[in-house]
Order: sequence, then structure tokens, then C-alpha cells
Amino acid sequence: MSGLLDDFRSEFSKPNNTLAQLILVNVVVFLTLLILYLVFTVSESPAYYSKVVEQLTIPANAADFIRRPWTLITYFFTHEKPFHILFNMLGLYWFGRLVDEYLGARRLLGLYVLGGIAGGLLYLAMFNLVPYFVQRSGGVYMLGSSGAFFSVAVGAATLLPNYSFHLLFFGPVRIKYIVFFLIVLSLANSLGPNSGGELAHLGGAVMGFFFIKLLQNGTDLGRPIYWLMDGWQTLTRPKPAIKVSYRQRSNANANANTYAAAGASPGNASVSMPDQDEIDAILDKISRSGYESLSREEKQKLFRASQRS
Repeated sequence: MSGLLDDFRSEFSKPNNTLAQLILVNVVVFLTLLILYLVFTVSESPAYYSKVVEQLTIPANAADFIRRPWTLITYFFTHEKPFHILFNMLGLYWFGRLVDEYLGARRLLGLYVLGGIAGGLLYLAMFNLVPYFVQRSGGVYMLGSSGAFFSVAVGAATLLPNYSFHLLFFGPVRIKYIVFFLIVLSLANSLGPNSGGELAHLGGAVMGFFFIKLLQNGTDLGRPIYWLMDGWQTLTRPKPAIKVSYRQRSNANANANTYAAAGASPGNASVSMPDQDEIDAILDKISRSGYESLSREEKQKLFRASQRS
């Protein structure tokens, strides 16, 4: 067990490991609820389990939601059924890997969180404003990361519509067709017994589309999410011990410090705009070997070039 915990800690300590971390959070919450369910059921205290779930799932009734506003975030990390979390995590991995490779871990986090929030807000709006759903809102609650997953999936399909997944029995299928099928399926089931979840799918899908389109035009909707995460990491990061040393600074060192202060450090080179020769080389590589042959850095350079054009 200690080895498993060490593996979990290792995954959370790695930089730019957002995809694995999102999946792990979902799995940990699922396993925790599973253990609580078994314990409370065996002890014949199922009401306690219901109270725990109530604090994590988002209610359809607006008055109930106002008393538990944090559920707008917690619901898209919460699953109770094994196949529910399995489907969502597999989809998140397949599509999230593309977003991570082309846009980076921060954009993946922004897509996931904003998609989950958008799905929850559409669900609340429909069940409190549309008469058909208002009549069916009694005792209804929602959980699951489907809305967040749909945001990532639609974001990937908007960014790379012609990228193909190799599906069993079908062979290579472009992801724009896969995502289109998922959206049509959600629309068809939006008046069924899982209407809340299907509405969340659609809310996440809309967010994923606009997130990428606005990003391509230079507007990053995820900035508030990045700011919050950076603040949290700053608070939780151990402070290094202060070391004081004195030495005479040469002119060369002074010039180097001035260069770094101006922001022209080597670490910033990776986010600079690629020149035309680099883009031509990347396009030649695509024509020879396809998108899959590009490295993470080449994919992100290609995206930055598309913003410039």
C-alpha cells in the first residue's frame, strides 16, 4: 500500500503532468466513495453515505445549490459507477493527450475545469428555467466528469479535426466524426432519464468549442484558472532556505543579470514565436510523416504560428 501511495505522490510532484493528475483525482474520489459505501452498507447506516454524496453532487434545485455552491466544482470529480468513470477517464485520456501535446498542460486544465463549470451551469439553468425540466427537478442531482470530458473532446476536435483515432472494427476515424456522434447521442438522450447529464455534455461541448476558437484569436479563457492554480502552488510550495553570499560582480555578470531581468532568459525561448524556417521544416515533416510524427515542442510551435497568421 505504501508503494501505491508513493506512486500517487510521485505523479502529483511531476511538472506538466495535468492529465495523469486529473485522472488520479477522479479515481481517488471514486475509490473513497466505494469504500464508504461498503462500510456504511455493512454497518447498516446507508443514510451517512447519502449525506457524503450529497455534499459532492450538484442538485437541480436552485435553493439547494445555493446552500452547496462548491458542488459546481466537486460534481465533475465524482463518480459512483465503475463503467461511468471508466468511460470518462478513457475518453479524457485519449482526447486530453492531444490537447496536452499541442497546447500544454495548463490549457488542458482550463478546458477541463471550465467545461465542467459550463456543464453544471447549463444543467442548473435548464432545470430552473425551462418548464419541462422544472417539473422533473425534484430530488434530481448530477455527478460525473462527462461535461468536462466533452469540453476536452470538442476542444481537441476543434483544434485538430482531421486527426484520426484507430477504432476497433472501424480502423482510422477522424476525431471530428467521433465527437459529432457523441454530441448527437447526447442530444437524442437529452429528454431521457439522464437528461441532466446529457445537458452537462452539451454545456461542456459548447465551452470546448469556444475555448479553442477564442484561443486561436489570442484570448485565453483559462487565465483565471491558471492564476488560481499558480497561487495555490505558491502557497503549498516549500520555501527554500535563504543563502547569502558576497562577491565582487564583474561587468560580464552585470550584463548577464541585466539580460535575465529583461526577460530574455533561455527558459523563455521555448515560448517565443517560431520563425518561418522552423514552420517550413515542421510542415515538411507533416507532409512526410503526418501529425503523429511531431514532437510536443513542434506541435506547440505550430499552434503559436497559427495564432500569428
